[in-house]
Amino acid sequence: MTQLASSYDPKSFETDLYEAWEKAGHFKPSGTGEPYTILLPPPNVTGTLHMGHAFQQTLMDALVRYHRMRGYDTLWQVGTDHAGIATEMVVSRNLALEGKGETRDSLGREGFIGKVWEWKQQSGDTIERQMRRLGTSADWSRSTFTMDPQPSAAVNEAFVRWYEQGLIYRGQRLVNWDPVLKTAISDLEVESAEEDGFLWSIAYTLDDGLSYEHVERDADGVETLRETRDYLVVATTRPETLLGDTAVMVHPEDERYAHLIGKSVVLPLTGRRVPVIADDYVDRAFGTGVVKVTPAHDFNDYEVGVRHSLPMINLFTPVAALNENAPERFQGLDRYAARKAVLAELEDLGILVETRAHKLQVPRGDRTGQVIEPYLTDQWFVKMDDLAKRGLELVEDGSISFVPPNWINTYRHWMNNIQDWCISRQLWWGHRIPAWFDAATGSCYVGRSEEEVRAKNNLGSDVVLNQESDVLETWFSSQLWPFSTLGWPNEQAMAERGFDRYLPSSVLITGFDIIFFWVARMIMATDNLVGKIPFKDVYFTGLIRDGQGQKMSKSKGNVLDPLDIIDGITIDDLVAKRTGGLMQPKMVEKIEKATRKEFPDGIAAHGADALRFTIAALATHGRDIKFDMNRAEGYKNFCNKLWNASRFALMNTEGAAFTGVPTPRTDAERWILARLAAVSTEAQGHYANYRFDLLAQCLYEFAWNEFCDWFLELSKPALNGADAADAESTRHTLLYVLEALLRLLHPLTPFITEQLWQQLAPRLGLAETTLSLRPYPTAAEFEGDFAQAEADVEWLKAVISAVRRVRSELNVAPSKQVPLRLQAGLEQDRVRIERFSASLSFLLKLDSVQWLAEGESAPPAAAAIVGELKLLVPLEGLVDLDAERARLDKEIKRVEGEQEKSEAKLAKFTDKVPPAVVEQERVRLVDWNTQLAGLREQRAKL
Repeated sequence: MTQLASSYDPKSFETDLYEAWEKAGHFKPSGTGEPYTILLPPPNVTGTLHMGHAFQQTLMDALVRYHRMRGYDTLWQVGTDHAGIATEMVVSRNLALEGKGETRDSLGREGFIGKVWEWKQQSGDTIERQMRRLGTSADWSRSTFTMDPQPSAAVNEAFVRWYEQGLIYRGQRLVNWDPVLKTAISDLEVESAEEDGFLWSIAYTLDDGLSYEHVERDADGVETLRETRDYLVVATTRPETLLGDTAVMVHPEDERYAHLIGKSVVLPLTGRRVPVIADDYVDRAFGTGVVKVTPAHDFNDYEVGVRHSLPMINLFTPVAALNENAPERFQGLDRYAARKAVLAELEDLGILVETRAHKLQVPRGDRTGQVIEPYLTDQWFVKMDDLAKRGLELVEDGSISFVPPNWINTYRHWMNNIQDWCISRQLWWGHRIPAWFDAATGSCYVGRSEEEVRAKNNLGSDVVLNQESDVLETWFSSQLWPFSTLGWPNEQAMAERGFDRYLPSSVLITGFDIIFFWVARMIMATDNLVGKIPFKDVYFTGLIRDGQGQKMSKSKGNVLDPLDIIDGITIDDLVAKRTGGLMQPKMVEKIEKATRKEFPDGIAAHGADALRFTIAALATHGRDIKFDMNRAEGYKNFCNKLWNASRFALMNTEGAAFTGVPTPRTDAERWILARLAAVSTEAQGHYANYRFDLLAQCLYEFAWNEFCDWFLELSKPALNGADAADAESTRHTLLYVLEALLRLLHPLTPFITEQLWQQLAPRLGLAETTLSLRPYPTAAEFEGDFAQAEADVEWLKAVISAVRRVRSELNVAPSKQVPLRLQAGLEQDRVRIERFSASLSFLLKLDSVQWLAEGESAPPAAAAIVGELKLLVPLEGLVDLDAERARLDKEIKRVEGEQEKSEAKLAKFTDKVPPAVVEQERVRLVDWNTQLAGLREQRAKL
């Protein structure tokens, strides 16, 4: 075993350790013990590891490592998603950059798909390499790609079964259409933002010479206008779509227009007659209370159109130009050119009543930035009502638990308001829909293959069949992830991959933003297709934001690459990374300036463990996470402290050979073993409740404060003392507790703990070859009644802290020997002083410890109080008295403040406050009063 390096340098060992773990097969399921399974939300094969991935994967890995150490049969199912739209865009962009003149369309479907597979083979494993760098302890031999043969077979099987159940149908519906990609996209791929626009008011002439008495009133109900009109005024933000209007509507209880319901208006620029209908969707108080209805180009209007059986006129081509359904003079115009032309004609006709500025929500495709068009087209859909009803039951009856539970309300709202799901996409890359059309008759057949379709429907070779050109949206295959990765529907593959053993998985860790798009669909699909729940718990994480609370995005230039935090990056490389390939080049200067200001020296290497511990510490329930680089620096220091503490332990146990649990001889040993037992129990509770933040906090406090700061100090008197038995016992306990601490920390910080453990293990006679397979500590390991030792050492810590505070305030050099005088106190204090005299003298650099006789006057001294015990450091030869008087005045003021806080708290307590809490505060107040009296007495002497 090589000697432990003198300084903590994570780069020197992290990669080597991971390779050793993987080569040894430590991450593979053991096949024995209770199963524990986690599904990795499959990242896009196009992607690289970002902070959101790092955040979720750190928590997953901690849970997997923790349960592996507890003897569970752990499976962390990993893989990547084919990411249809994103991948097509990346490959198309790469073709353009190659400059060979090749495009998606010039290559054709098969040629382009071939290029996609080539690209996937070259770069598809990037994110998996990055996950390894983070420490992901997954069985990579089971890694799955959603376009692999097995999951592809699962997709076909699911489609066919749902079609045969009547859940899948083909129909004309309104979808989100990206006119650049020329495909439908999901709601998740649409980003809406408020933008400046206009609201145009247009006069629609009443048909058949009708008129009505138009009245307007102000906010107080006072009439401001009354006139006879032969037209209705309709307001719209999209005047070009009036060409596709099929009705205007009013509220059924709006008396102003009651007599016009069932009548008609003449549609401007077209001459078509459209009805006036009544629908309670209309807000009577908005505008004139009259709304145009364009069912083919507005989602709300579509629902109105369905309710009233209105015609649906599609105005646009797939690239959002006006088609043959528009008047001839507008055909072929881009939608925005058409808007200008329509407004010009309305203006010329004198029926453009008003134009005013208006704020509106504009939906844009998250990949192209183009305004999304509600578009009426033939698509494939899944009927959701029955699936959603069952999916909601499984959460509401507790079969599946949400953490935090408040997300059930969001889930319930979505499931109760569900719409049929558009699953087809007009792309080439993806799972091609298993449907074939008869070229002669147009009849549609669905099956697992063309051969099955022909056999099932008795179609001879003379019948020409063409497969549906559309592919399924990515979420369709992703919803099968819990069981397609376990071999379904192939029975042999299911047996080999442990379908019955590993389904349902134990927990899903994912972002709340895909609760409906992925979580709900997995619940519904798994229940319907295999009769199981997909997972027992769902832990929803918040979003990772930058230090100012802003969402991390490429366009803002505030993205942090987790690998840059792990391995470091120069400022020039960081600027280049943040400014390269921006959609808005004008942002380059602003982003560079902000980056150089925030990271003038770039980002230092922190190592994977510091990043992982930072993530755990920030993982509060139900909140977005502001990532603070200062926290990462702090946890790098934590790793460094652990490293140095281990060096201390190793230097003080050279040649040691211990086995089993130590039999403690000193109170310091008993105290640290008691604390170890308590922290072990606390940590397990935090894992059970997914409180990674509290887990990190309790382990940090135990490692830094109790083990490093206190136990190492308290062990020095024994290690350097004359009692050989005490020294040997302390050495055993020192190594034993450090090894247990490394086990406690290992799931969060696997690299440093493994590196240190490899040095410790031989001295404790441990047979395991890796820390990752050691048992996670439990309180049962450290049996013994150490309550009295705990109390005694807590008292000792208080005395040491009090005297050290006095020395610090008096600026006494750490090496200078000082006397200590003792006054008052209880009998127990005298016993403890006697017991710990050697430790006190050693740790506090005391040249003498003496009790003042009863009635003996204390010399001028700096005072501290622990309980009823007065600790006096004589001032003669140490400080000037004026400075000590000032110090005492300051301390008196501090204690007076604490006394007042305690009194105020007691005064505010109500009957609802538990008696134990009230009593605890009363004890505190008595202690403050005692301290204050002693301090005032000491001040009086000066």
